[in-house]
Amino acid sequence: MTLDAGLVGRSYPPSAVYEVGREKIAEFATAIGDPDPAYRDQAAARALGHPDVIAPPTFAIVVTMGAGSVVLDDPDVGIDYSRVVHGEQRFTHHRPIRAGDRLVCTATIDAVRSVAGNDMLTTRVDVSTDDGEPVCTATSMLVGRGAS
Repeated sequence: MTLDAGLVGRSYPPSAVYEVGREKIAEFATAIGDPDPAYRDQAAARALGHPDVIAPPTFAIVVTMGAGSVVLDDPDVGIDYSRVVHGEQRFTHHRPIRAGDRLVCTATIDAVRSVAGNDMLTTRVDVSTDDGEPVCTATSMLVGRGAS
């Protein structure tokens, strides 16, 4: 199925608030094998000028993955998730994610195209605090593999 070019620019309502906890940051840093003390120790983070521990840059996937699924759940998109592979992921940070942040995400379809029978869907998830401060932008490209 070819994606409808009219989907480009479609935005979805903001996600529920995700409250960033120190424990989640530490667990994520451990899972990716990053020993940076700024991810676990408030004093180390403060010495770097942060008010609390910060998250590794790729922690943004924890917040954005679920928020971006609203696009795949949209019946107008109609992409067969059983045939999807992740083509690309990028994060642009406006500032580090910090413990205590209350984050909301807004997903937008940035591009659709078909190449050699495969559908390519590029989404953007803008992450901000619940009071509107921009924190991060995640861009993801999914490839819906063709049937043959």
